[in-house]
Amino acid sequence: MDNYMGGIMIVGACIFTLMIGAFRKRKEWIINFIFRSVIGTVSIFFLNGFLVSQGISIAIGINPITVLTSGILGFPGLFMLYGINLYKLL
Repeated sequence: MDNYMGGIMIVGACIFTLMIGAFRKRKEWIINFIFRSVIGTVSIFFLNGFLVSQGISIAIGINPITVLTSGILGFPGLFMLYGINLYKLL
């Protein structure tokens, strides 16, 4: 039990240290998240239009989940959304 409690204290100290760093860079993170969300939403809109013009019926809807995914993960998140949609068509 003593090792278990020591492990919990180490994990707690690491989380506390990360939280201190997060609060210092919070404004930068929020601006980065908003920027990636807007760019991701615009990319979804234009990519959907391009795919429809090419006759490919893979379209991602613009909703809060897709905006959050593109905001948190960026372009890899967009590729993931299109990959999931392609997988559903197979």
